Amino acid sequence: MKLTLETQRLILRPFRADDAEAMFSGWASDPEVTKYLTWNTHESIDDTRAILDQWIGEYEKPERLNFAIVLKATDQLIGGIDVVGYLGGSGGTPVIGYNLARAFWNQGYMTEACKCLIAHLFSKGYREIRIDAMSENIGSIKVIEKCGGILLKTEEEYFPLKNETVSVNRYVVKAK
Repeated sequence: MKLTLETQRLILRPFRADDAEAMFSGWASDPEVTKYLTWNTHESIDDTRAILDQWIGEYEKPERLNFAIVLKATDQLIGGIDVVGYLGGSGGTPVIGYNLARAFWNQGYMTEACKCLIAHLFSKGYREIRIDAMSENIGSIKVIEKCGGILLKTEEEYFPLKNETVSVNRYVVKAK
């Protein structure tokens, strides 16, 4: 679904094909960022173009919410946030995933984007949202906690694209 959301400092808009360079140089090629993601560091801009093509094609699905995070002041692409899936299938509990270029860490941008997406999902009638973070990803855990996340459990999960098993904290954010 193509949808645009706004916060005080950010625009959350659909990704476009011309976002490839900013995404590649901003975070997709940065191993410090991608070590916490389910996908590998992009080796070339062609990797980024391929994933963007896939994401753009998925906008035809009504349940697909995938946003480029853009600074309002400069129109600079700084990250992404999306509903990576739904527990229990389409219409079930949304699961949020996100990433942010390292140059923009620790400035409140991801908390702002995450709160915006959570509010949107609650406005659509969802009563709870799930967010997972690798147990070692302290920055992401802080974002989740600032968004009202409550730790449900920690468990091991295998990431096939990375061919590794990691410890993952699973959080829930409940509507008030």
